[in-house]
Amino acid sequence: MRTPRRAVALAGTVLALMATLTACGNNSTSTGSAAPANTKVGILLPDTASSPRWVSADPTELKQQCAANKLTCYIDNANGSATTQQAQAQALINAGVGVLLVVNLDSGSGKAIESLAQQHNVVTIDYDRLTQGGSASYYVSYDNVKVGEDQGTALTQAPQVKGKSSVNYVEIDGAPTDNNATLFAEGYNSVLSKQPGWKKLADQTGNWDAATAQTVFTTMLGQHPDINAVMVANDTMAQSVINVLKAQGLAGKVAVSGQDATAGGLDNIMAGTQAFTIYKPVAGEADVAIKLAAQILAGQKPTAPTTTKDPTTGREIPSYLANPTVITKANVALPVTDGYETAASVCPTPALQQLCAANGIHTP
Repeated sequence: MRTPRRAVALAGTVLALMATLTACGNNSTSTGSAAPANTKVGILLPDTASSPRWVSADPTELKQQCAANKLTCYIDNANGSATTQQAQAQALINAGVGVLLVVNLDSGSGKAIESLAQQHNVVTIDYDRLTQGGSASYYVSYDNVKVGEDQGTALTQAPQVKGKSSVNYVEIDGAPTDNNATLFAEGYNSVLSKQPGWKKLADQTGNWDAATAQTVFTTMLGQHPDINAVMVANDTMAQSVINVLKAQGLAGKVAVSGQDATAGGLDNIMAGTQAFTIYKPVAGEADVAIKLAAQILAGQKPTAPTTTKDPTTGREIPSYLANPTVITKANVALPVTDGYETAASVCPTPALQQLCAANGIHTP
């Protein structure tokens, strides 16, 4: 089977980061090829509601990479509770993990977890989300300002608004407790604020929550029935926006953004109710983070290719940042051909199977 060009590009990005892990700053304290004394890695995921990735994509890839690197990994999901996540961290530290990957629910609780880990000589890696004021030794994520910039640019190119001299838009941002949401907003605001004729009518958090986003957008649409575009931060909240638009007979007439390349997001793109999503293959984070954990456990101190400034402390955190891909109807099959989503999850009904076939996604 022919490999898609974007898949090749992704593979190149991951391989480049992996090569950096292997080649840079390899201050190893281990000798020969002896296995590390500790092969235990703890992984703290945040919830099951904000994105399907925390339920399927990340756990699956992380488990595969742990096996490939001969590590014993414990993966916990906090189900949206910072208290639960702190208890999980304590249990993992008690179990003797040498490295802890943290996807925080908020920077305050994340900082407390990393402080606890530091007290027990456990190395922490901020995974996907930066913990402001934290003490993580490394940060593995996507370039999240670039994600936001891509969202802003793609929204301006949506067929519902492209070429219009006047566009009224609203924003539904991610959770203010998530540093990524701040970076996404920084990126898309830097683009949209400079668009001639574009006017922002409202801006509010959707808190990465479908119900909150639905309430917020219902109010926005009631106050501003002339909305042309919605800058919504991810697919989960975009679905709520689209549901509201459908109820008003406006689905497909208003440009709606997204992020995460979820099955639902891809369906909406094919149906024309969502303009695009942002594809961040989990391999860009999981493969790099687990390889990094393996090297740390082997006594090495890899030198990251870049750094990220902690906005709270100013500390420069060694970072591995992958590049995102914009998914529109033109390349909507890519996350499936890459294996990030399955055809079964994207095309579960006869009607969707027809839509999928028309867009290059073929079910068995």
